[in-house]
Amino acid sequence: MSGYRLVMLPPQDELTRQWAGRITEALPEVSVVVAETDAEATAALADAEAAYGTLSRSQLEAAGRLRWLQAPAAAPPAGYFFDALVEHPVVVTNFRGIYNDHVATHAVAMVLALARGFPRYVLGQARARWDPIRTAEGVLHLPEATVLVVGLGGIGSEIARMMKVFGTRVIATDARVTDGSPLVDEVAPPAELDRLIPEADVIVLTVPHTPETEGMIGARRLSLMKSTAHLVNIGRGMTVRLDDLVQSLERGEIAGAGLDVFEVEPLPPDHPLWAMPNVLLTPHVAVAGPYIDERRFAVLADNAARFAAGEPLLNVVDKAHWF
Repeated sequence: MSGYRLVMLPPQDELTRQWAGRITEALPEVSVVVAETDAEATAALADAEAAYGTLSRSQLEAAGRLRWLQAPAAAPPAGYFFDALVEHPVVVTNFRGIYNDHVATHAVAMVLALARGFPRYVLGQARARWDPIRTAEGVLHLPEATVLVVGLGGIGSEIARMMKVFGTRVIATDARVTDGSPLVDEVAPPAELDRLIPEADVIVLTVPHTPETEGMIGARRLSLMKSTAHLVNIGRGMTVRLDDLVQSLERGEIAGAGLDVFEVEPLPPDHPLWAMPNVLLTPHVAVAGPYIDERRFAVLADNAARFAAGEPLLNVVDKAHWF
């Protein structure tokens, strides 16, 4: 196809309005509608072939010609892929791949901090407390360590590449990469996660929140970890049961944790994780870094041009699995 209507779904901000103008300038055959309200969006969707943003059930019902939906995130929150959207023939694309460097760097920073016992010293700094430990206690020697990356997509692959610089053995599970990868020493399907957990000195979770990954790390799998092992989560908060993690940490069943994402965000100020000396917390900021907005626009604009030309779209989602 050539000409078509693309609806920018609300809410809007200056960025999405700028994007609409840039797409119109680059692709004059595309009619871009910036819908400021849900009512405007519903009306515009009646004869639109494409949309950007979050679609409601009623809007999907009104969108009789919709063929392409660009999700506004790499992994939209639970509820984005409701049943009717999954069953609808519309193709959904996302922004995966644009955060790989920033999120991987954040994850590796957490691994290094935990390996050197930084959480304890961060608490000490806040209290002006000089309490050095100059023995091997609490130090993870990375050239002799094994890191298990759960999810070997773009972010997981970049984490594996970085960890290899330290001489670390890297193993992984992934739902799609199952036939080997030059970046890791072993890759296995998710069904083999229980076998690999006891081998790991650090487990790094990068997986999105899906029906299969929700609550994947709870009491049972935490009990499979070494007592000297650490857990790092920079994927999605709903993959780790925080109550189980707190109990495991309090009992000394694992050595520590680094978390950027949480079951409930923001993490309540009275949550016990805040005061634990072996835990490093950041407030869902792993994606922060330069060029993200321009990278997002590049995916949207590229897909808009591809859709106009009838070419395959980038980052097509398996809607039933949410990623």
